[in-house]
Amino acid sequence: MTLSTDRVSRTADGRLILDGVSLAPLPGAMTGLLGPNGSGKSTLLRLLAGVLAPSHGVVTLDGRPLDGLRRRDIARRVAVVEQQADTLVELSVADVVRLGRIPHRRAWHPPTRADEEAVTAALERTGLRDHASQLWSTLSGGERQRVQIARALAQEPRELLLDEPTNHLDIQHQLDLLNLVAELAVTSVVALHDLNLAAMFCDRIVMLQRGRVIAAGTPRQVLTEDRIADVYGVQVAVTEPGEDGRPHIRVLGTPARRR
Repeated sequence: MTLSTDRVSRTADGRLILDGVSLAPLPGAMTGLLGPNGSGKSTLLRLLAGVLAPSHGVVTLDGRPLDGLRRRDIARRVAVVEQQADTLVELSVADVVRLGRIPHRRAWHPPTRADEEAVTAALERTGLRDHASQLWSTLSGGERQRVQIARALAQEPRELLLDEPTNHLDIQHQLDLLNLVAELAVTSVVALHDLNLAAMFCDRIVMLQRGRVIAAGTPRQVLTEDRIADVYGVQVAVTEPGEDGRPHIRVLGTPARRR
């Protein structure tokens, strides 16, 4: 069992942001959230993280309502990588990654050997070991995103939520990052804009439009020419998938031609 939502809705300032969304990620798999800006992807991730509460419906972790669990217990299970993170405190890369160990540490106690081993492993896995002593404020946007991934890995989560993690990354680092997430033994839910990255890496895709689930299934089932035209308003050509069952999307132009 893992995180799930059952008919959750979220209203803010009188506006309906999510409308009856049910989501049941496959344990150990990567689920991609797709949809135009304003479709509710980030809000859904915040509901899954327990940062926001649904106006209606319920979010559960292992079948237990999230609002009945302690924040510390949730943080030991669920790690979140936001679109953008910043700090006014001058921290080194290693110190930022150590923040991922806070849910596992006793108050006012120094880091344990297990804490430092988790931090070192996270730095190694994200290729940041040589940057460990570098100040966070001196990093590029892409490097900061990698540090946030390392912090999440140091948390040793079973569920990993990522909101546009490939922003600010060049093509190579986009592929490296999503390869890394795909290889982790975690249940991951990742919001993406790039349809081809979603097709390459996600086991399942949930597509949102105006706060509602338009489609859910494998990349081959969800990423069709007609559906992309309806949701994104662009004309595309979807190449028939090969042996791996993963399609490729080529954007032809806008506006889409309605059939």
